[in-house]
Amino acid sequence: MIKLQIKNLTKNFGNTKILENINLEIEEGEFVVLVGPSGSGKSTILRIIAGLETPSTGEISINSKVINDLKPKDRDIAMVFQNYALYPHMSIFDNLAFPLKMKNVDKKIIDKSVNDISSMLGINQYLAKRPKELSGGERQRVALGRAIIRKPQLFLMDEPLSNLDAKLRTQMRSELLKLHKSLSSTVIYVTHDQIEALTMGNKIAVLNHGEMQQIGTPSDIYNNPVNTFVAGFIGNPGMNFFNGLTNKKTILGIRPEHLLINQEKDITFNASIDLIEMLGNEFLIYAINNTNQSFAVKTNDSFNLKRNDQIKVTIDLSKALFFDEITGKRTNS
Repeated sequence: MIKLQIKNLTKNFGNTKILENINLEIEEGEFVVLVGPSGSGKSTILRIIAGLETPSTGEISINSKVINDLKPKDRDIAMVFQNYALYPHMSIFDNLAFPLKMKNVDKKIIDKSVNDISSMLGINQYLAKRPKELSGGERQRVALGRAIIRKPQLFLMDEPLSNLDAKLRTQMRSELLKLHKSLSSTVIYVTHDQIEALTMGNKIAVLNHGEMQQIGTPSDIYNNPVNTFVAGFIGNPGMNFFNGLTNKKTILGIRPEHLLINQEKDITFNASIDLIEMLGNEFLIYAINNTNQSFAVKTNDSFNLKRNDQIKVTIDLSKALFFDEITGKRTNS
C-alpha cells in the first residue's frame, strides 16, 4: 500500500521561484495527471519526488515516512522519461534486464521476468535488437518495461508519449491505461496536453506558474473550473470568455458546445465567422462578435456556413459560469 503526500513544497533556483506551496495527496492505485503549460513546474515536482532535485522547503512522504533525504535508488520509484533513456549499446533484452542485474537477481528470475514483461508489452520479438532498430512506439514500450520489471511502489512518467505521432499516441494512451489497470499500480503522469489529462487521469492537478490551481476528477476540472486559467486551459478549445454581457465586473464563461447558432433565447448577439474546421462528425466555428471578442462554437452541423458569414449566437445561460474580472476566480453569479 502506498500513500504519497506532498506538503508545502517550494522550489527556488536562485531568485527564481519554480514551485510555490504545493500540496497533493495520492492514494494507492490512483493515476494522477499533473497538467499545465510549459514552465508551470510539473516536471520539477516529478524530479523532486524521484530525488533528482531537492526541495527548497516542504516534505515528500510515502506512507507517512519522509523521503526528502533518501537517495533516488532507495526510494523504490521508477521514472519513464520523454526521451526513453535507453542504453543504445545494449540489446532490448539487456535494457529490460538491467535494473534486476544491478540488484544481483538470479539469472533464471531475470530471464523469466524479461520474457513475461516483453510478452505483456508485445516486444518479445525485439529482444535481440538494439534501440536504434525500433520505432518510437516500440522504444517507449521498452522504457515502460524497464520500469515495470522492478515492480516499484510508484511510477513517475514525464511526458512519455510526446515524441510519438498522433495516431500512435492515442494507441499508447489506451495501452498505458490497460497496463495501469492490470498492475494496479500508482502513477503520477506529467503532460502539457489537457486532452491527455482528461482521458487518462482519475485525478488531475492543474498547475500554472508553479502554483496549484485546482485538483479534482476530470469531470470536476472540466465542468467546475475554479478560475479562468483552468477554464481556458482545459478543453479543446478552452472555454469562451465574454466581458460586458452581464455586468462590467463579471466575465461570462461558456464552453464551445454550449453556444447555439441562430436560436434566439437568453443572451443572443451578432458575429462574423472567421474560420470553420471540420472535425469528422463535428465542426468548430471560430467567430468574432461586434465588440471584437473572439470565440469558438462546437456543433454537429455546419449550417452550410462559410467564412465572413454573419450569424446570430446564443448563450445557454443554464450552462454559463461567471468569474471575477480582476481576480479571475469563479463567482456565484
